[in-house]
Amino acid sequence: MKKKKSKKNQANSNLIDHKLGQTKNSAKLVLFIFGIGPIIGIIIFLYSKGFFNSPSM
Repeated sequence: MKKKKSKKNQANSNLIDHKLGQTKNSAKLVLFIFGIGPIIGIIIFLYSKGFFNSPSM
């Protein structure tokens, strides 16, 4: 009886670990998009305003 119970717990544990892995990957993806996206947006904005052009005297 104990063996069956431990197998059931192990299966549930593996299922939870798999779901947790998917959650971690999606969290990393969201953080990457919201972290890098605004930086790229700021660079494009500054480039359009001529911020990176050398000043002419």
